[in-house]
This record gives sequence, structure tokens and C-alpha cells, in this order.
Amino acid sequence: MSLSTAAARANRGSLTTGREPEELRELVSHWGAELELAPAEVIIEWAAATFGDRFCVTSSMGDAVLAHLASKVVPGVDVVFLDTGYHFIETIGTRDAVEATLPVNLITLTPVQSVAEQDAEYGKDLFARDPDLCCALRKVKPLADGLAGYDAWATGLRRAETHNRVIAPVIGWDAKKGKVKVSPIARWSDEQVEAYIADNGILVNPLVYDGYPSIGCAPCTRRVAPGEDPRSGRWAGMNKTECGIHT
Repeated sequence: MSLSTAAARANRGSLTTGREPEELRELVSHWGAELELAPAEVIIEWAAATFGDRFCVTSSMGDAVLAHLASKVVPGVDVVFLDTGYHFIETIGTRDAVEATLPVNLITLTPVQSVAEQDAEYGKDLFARDPDLCCALRKVKPLADGLAGYDAWATGLRRAETHNRVIAPVIGWDAKKGKVKVSPIARWSDEQVEAYIADNGILVNPLVYDGYPSIGCAPCTRRVAPGEDPRSGRWAGMNKTECGIHT
């Protein structure tokens, strides 16, 4: 299923009423420590049991590890993908393959403005002049809007990916979004991810095998040389390491 951000909001609005922030924070306070060392499947099972249809999984389609894990535990789970309008064709292809091969409900969010409309208002190639604003318009806001109907969202965030993420909790509170943020594979090493992919035949974005270990929008992502930090290809040459979704 492919929905705009507005349509996704309307779709979620027909579901159960969300919990108050105070209750959500209490859940984080109690279960964060309880589940810190739990297997990823157990963490997902807890989230699905606790939040029901107000829980979703997000994926940037670098691979289908988290989508596969969630689909085993909760067949038909909502998997949310944000199409910025700047993605590599391989990323869109990975999204389509996930939808075709896994028992998930794939929801695609899109920014309010198309790339052409954004160019008309802000000038061409905003990503090169003000990448923070471009990310805010094409990533941060549409995801926040698209998650409005959920109380909790799962991410593929891992502490091994970057020093900025070393303290990412397995169960945390996202104050900006007012939601519970679940990171089932936060403790996984690169070797654990690779083993899971090999053992389960997981879909992987082909760009990963072409020198792109961390994949974002095409204009702001370059190949990474052997030995470089895996995320050094993101916003290369700019004083920027995160799009703003996780900070």
C-alpha cells in the first residue's frame, strides 16, 4: 500500500485511541531496563502486544533485516518507508521487493512538496545549499506527520553504526515525536547483522555491495573507500552526520 503522509494519517485515525504521553513515558521507564538484554524478537513481541495497531516499523531499505524480524513476530505489521523523492532506484526496488516477498503492510510516506515544487519555492538543489532544511522538509517533517497515528515506532538503529548512537536505548522516549522509540537490534554488531542476513536470505539493497554501506538520498551519498567509516559517505564534505530523525 502506498500512501501520502496525509492519507497515512487519515488511515491511522480510524484505529484505536492513543495513550497519553505520561503513560508512554512510564512504560519506557519500566520496560527499558527490563528489555535491554532481550532478544530482538522478544522486544518486537512486547511492542506489538503493548501497542497493537499503534505500533509500526520504519525502514530506510538498506536491507530488510528489521522488516523480516518484525514480520516473523507480527505478520502484517505496518512497515513505513519514507520516499524523499531523491532515493536511488535501487532503494525503491528494495522497497518493492520487501512488499512483494514479506507478510507486511508497506506504507510509503511522501513529503508535502514534490522535488519540483520544492525547487520552485526554495531554489534548485536545496540539499547542496542547506542540507539541514532539505532534510527537515523531505525527511523529518513527513515522518513525524506519518507517525502521528502511532504510539511507538521501531527503528533499525544500531549503536555500532556511529559514535552518536552509542547510547541509543532499546526502549526509549522520543520527546520530539512524543512516542516510544523501539530499537530491537540496537545491540547487534555488524557481524550479527551479516550472520542474520546470510542465515535467513534477507533482501539487501544492492548498493551495499557496490561501496555504499550507509544509504541515504542519491545527491548526498557517495561510495565509501575501504577502511573509511561506513557513514562517511553521507553528506561528505559537509558539517553534517545525521538527517535529524534520530537527533
